[in-house]
Amino acid sequence: MAEALIYDHVRTPRGKGRPDGALHEITPIQLATQVLEAVRDRNRLDTALVDDVIMGVVSPVGEQGCNMARVAALQAGYAENVAGMQINRFCASGLEAVNIAGARVKAGEADAMLASGVESMSRVPIFSDGGACYSDPRSNWDTWYIPQGIGADLIATMEGFDRETVDAYAVESQARAAHAWNEGWFDRSVVPVRDVLGQPVLARDEHMRPGTSLADLGRLKAAFAETGQRDGLDAIMLQRYPQVERISHVHTGGNSSGIVDGAAAVLIGNEAFGAASGLKPRARIRAAGSIGSEPAIMLTGPAPVTRRVLERAGMTVSDIDLFEVNEAFASVVLRYMRELDVPHDKVNVAGGAIALGHPLGATGAILVGTVLDELERRDLNTGLITLCAAAGMAIALIVERV
Repeated sequence: MAEALIYDHVRTPRGKGRPDGALHEITPIQLATQVLEAVRDRNRLDTALVDDVIMGVVSPVGEQGCNMARVAALQAGYAENVAGMQINRFCASGLEAVNIAGARVKAGEADAMLASGVESMSRVPIFSDGGACYSDPRSNWDTWYIPQGIGADLIATMEGFDRETVDAYAVESQARAAHAWNEGWFDRSVVPVRDVLGQPVLARDEHMRPGTSLADLGRLKAAFAETGQRDGLDAIMLQRYPQVERISHVHTGGNSSGIVDGAAAVLIGNEAFGAASGLKPRARIRAAGSIGSEPAIMLTGPAPVTRRVLERAGMTVSDIDLFEVNEAFASVVLRYMRELDVPHDKVNVAGGAIALGHPLGATGAILVGTVLDELERRDLNTGLITLCAAAGMAIALIVERV
């Protein structure tokens, strides 16, 4: 079996996912096209050597429909033989693209793949695709569908994370992200987004709020308290968890992942591709996997899927130097660190989605690049990336420097 090697990674800055955000004028297909162009140009890539582009997109409708992977590859000037496929595993989509690409290279079905993701949340809002999981009462009944924020608040309630604890985590995420940008930690991977005239419109993550304090966050209203009580969703969740007397609502817009626009791409190939392209690999894919988890909370899967991929790799938690755990909500990462006994100084060292934002289809691919850059900068060896996903799922990947 061939090794799946990571040769490069690029991402856009993340723009605020609303009409006044810097990337709102840039269509999703242009975001996707620009990261593919960047991979091609910075590696002097003969694109005819690339077999396929896999692209994660969580709201694949409207401007994000029509198999953007193939269309973006053509717009980016890739050879006509390069195929394209669009996938949706909710928030895990960007990392699922990486995992599928790695598996196909390992299996000998491809010599080189681009694993990518994009989400323009300012132009195609979350839930735009509709579907039974959001709107069909029968499906909701069978799957215990309840908005994720209430699940995050239930995690906080059951784990004893009070408002100050989740806010303190968010303050640290902001501080780490600001420090990472100020020290140039993202310089290698971030490429500016340009408009139709070729002028840069955004070169730095826009969602950050440097200097955020506990007092600032303490003034925000709990985001899910009203809907949980008004719509009876708290009561439904408590039927699922009768041991809990009531749900303490502690999550706000300040300690939850930010709504943003962004795209990313990861170049994966075998050794022969690297030799033919004159490229040196930066890392290898050691193990990957996905699981289903409890669907009402939806957010408890990262620790179990971590255990699964560690077992698959013949490793333990102590073998991992750095972790990237998507900051869907503060309580998700706090629970993960507690459950696996992982110190915070090994987790999300450059900040996370609370500070930087979570462009749904792209985030997993972004985190692969983040952990790889930090492993190299710190001269460490092994990183693990994991995300929870809607409907109760989780995904993980272990990468190891070459």
